Amino acid sequence: MFKNILVPTDGSPLSQETVKRAISFAKEAGAKITAFYAKPSFPECFFGEGALVDPGSPEKFALMAEEEALRILDEVESGCREAQVPCETCAVESDIPYEAIIEVATQRDCDLIFMSSHGRRGIGALLLGSETHKVLTHSKIPVLVYR
Repeated sequence: MFKNILVPTDGSPLSQETVKRAISFAKEAGAKITAFYAKPSFPECFFGEGALVDPGSPEKFALMAEEEALRILDEVESGCREAQVPCETCAVESDIPYEAIIEVATQRDCDLIFMSSHGRRGIGALLLGSETHKVLTHSKIPVLVYR
């Protein structure tokens, strides 16, 4: 039924557990995994007159974000290789991860988005929001939420 499953990850323990479950699901479904990581953009700071800013900071930040993305996505690739599940990876810079998740899923012809949920309820969910909730409410592609 599913052929290409987008698995967004941030490298957190919950996300790592979700990746494992997604790999098992993909293996049973005969699908491939498209692992995704949203790299943060360099934070814009507004300084007053006379502030010192290291001109290399944006480049250093971008390099660190790329290294983090590679590390996290390499872990997914390794798990897929071990389970003999085909895998592609994708990392894009985005300060709005849910939009990037939906955009990549659409561009890569994914037919399922497999995500984790922190399981927040009540006021915590209302105040903190959730990338998973935003994907659920905006995506036209089916979303499987693992908790």
